[in-house]
Amino acid sequence: MTPIVAIIAPGNMGSGVAQRLTENKVKVLTSLNGRSEASAKRARAAGMTAVFDPQLTEADFLLSIVPPGDALGLAKRLSPVLTEANKKPVYIDCNAVSPNTMLEIADVIGATGAPFVAAGIIGPPPKPGVNRTKIYASGPAAPLFAKLNDYGLMVRVLDGPLTAASALKMSYAGITKGFTALGAAMMLAAARGGSAEALKAELADSRPDLLAYLSNQVPAMYSKAYRWVAEMEEISEFVGKDKPENEMMMAAARLYERIAADYEGGTKEVGAMDKFIKS
Repeated sequence: MTPIVAIIAPGNMGSGVAQRLTENKVKVLTSLNGRSEASAKRARAAGMTAVFDPQLTEADFLLSIVPPGDALGLAKRLSPVLTEANKKPVYIDCNAVSPNTMLEIADVIGATGAPFVAAGIIGPPPKPGVNRTKIYASGPAAPLFAKLNDYGLMVRVLDGPLTAASALKMSYAGITKGFTALGAAMMLAAARGGSAEALKAELADSRPDLLAYLSNQVPAMYSKAYRWVAEMEEISEFVGKDKPENEMMMAAARLYERIAADYEGGTKEVGAMDKFIKS
């Protein structure tokens, strides 16, 4: 029997995952509680069915795909309806949170009686004809979630503790988003120091691979920077408060916070980075 899947929320990633499932004849439920008209439009385009929270328990699988700072709050919000439900969906937390945060979420969901899967998404939102989005999953219930491999998703079950997928996501994102932050910081420092043109020329000569990577990743980061703040804070917690690199990741969070504000309100620093890349 084809499963029913609930996905919260219909952001870019959530709606992309939903569309992949609906293309494979899966009914996908969502909640538009507190969401914008843009979210409602994405949900409709992805073929999602909007329902009230209690109806989400009609699903076989419930995927939480929200900004990291909202993950625990969503689990608490859904806890009462999950507790009361006779049929418990498998709750899959797909968010970029640290293992410690994932364990907090697991405790909330575990108290409802619903099976819990810790997961982490690596790759861009799915698009028609493109299959580059992997969902790594861990925990005793992860093999249940792997059933969705039959419906267009790429679920990879990891051995190890419940938080194995969370640790993988934190490690991977720490490298990719951390390096993007480092590149952006040095572009801005070079612009302030009057060496931007020389830096770009040297990168083009000696490290064209790094220049190509940053030329793609930095502009793509501007509109996402606000979401990466909480993610870098989670990564900072993941590496350990007693480690010096904790401060390095937290500094990246503050940089993304500044870039997000600049992108919304002035684009002075965004303009400087664009000039570096496009000159």
